[in-house]
Amino acid sequence: MKEYELCIEAMNPCGGSEYAQRSFRDVETDSPVAWVKANAPLPILDISEADGSVIITTGDGHGYITRYIFTE
Repeated sequence: MKEYELCIEAMNPCGGSEYAQRSFRDVETDSPVAWVKANAPLPILDISEADGSVIITTGDGHGYITRYIFTE
């Protein structure tokens, strides 16, 4: 299993990313997507990669978005 530093950014419709609540944790997983599917309360909307990080965005379609950023 790989070890990742995970940044979780929770955003609501009023505050957006400027006022996102951020938390950090270390995660061991073979697949960041599988980890999010098993642990996130909202469905996955987008999966992308940037600067070597895997970014998975979840949301409810009403403005509540949570972004999971996995960095090795």
